[in-house]
Amino acid sequence: MKAKVHVTLKRGVLDPQGKSIVHALHSLGFDGVADARQGKFIELDLNDAPPDQARRQVEEMCRKLLANTVIEDFSIELIA
Repeated sequence: MKAKVHVTLKRGVLDPQGKSIVHALHSLGFDGVADARQGKFIELDLNDAPPDQARRQVEEMCRKLLANTVIEDFSIELIA
């Protein structure tokens, strides 16, 4: 089973990298971009486990290591 984890800054948290991305895109002529939020993507290969147990384990991984839950949100997608 694979787990895909997306970690992004919470709304309201300043994102200087996102602002730099918007600025760079504008300088390349992509003026239609109003905002950008930068994040990270983590793909985990998991040993076989029931989906509910796997989700709980990945949530625990996110809370303990993969995401700073004070300033970041995360979402999990499990793929059998």
